[in-house]
Amino acid sequence: MPGCCIRMPENMPALCENWDPNERRNFIASVISGSLFFMGWWFVIDAAAQYPSNDVFNHAYHVCGVIATLAMLMVNSVSNGQIRGDMYTDGCIGPFGARIWLFLGLMLSFGSIIAACWILFGGYVIPKFHIQWPGVAVFLQNMFIFFSSVIYKIGRSEDNWG
Repeated sequence: MPGCCIRMPENMPALCENWDPNERRNFIASVISGSLFFMGWWFVIDAAAQYPSNDVFNHAYHVCGVIATLAMLMVNSVSNGQIRGDMYTDGCIGPFGARIWLFLGLMLSFGSIIAACWILFGGYVIPKFHIQWPGVAVFLQNMFIFFSSVIYKIGRSEDNWG
């Protein structure tokens, strides 16, 4: 056996057989969602640090990422039971208000992605700007925050909560 190979212990298959992904579903969804959210903001922080001039990277472009973050909080602040009407029957509006809140959050998410596309193409690609990384970073930020929001919303299991 070559010196670069590592021997697997004999008990390793038994360890993998006992692992249940449904039991760790919330953990896995949270880690993937948090990693995507982190990478999205990291791209924009990198672009802002690399191009601090307002001529190359307009600082008003950060608004798209802030709105996408607020939309992520809005989408994930209501549970699926509240939207279905199973859990949330009290309050002023009831499940109708939860559905409106989710709809507004999704509209803000899609709006931030559309605005990021406009920033990328209208500010960097069409005018053939010599530096295009800030526009790509803003688009990737909003796309990753949107996917993070979707994974966190549909990837979790709410059975253990109530």
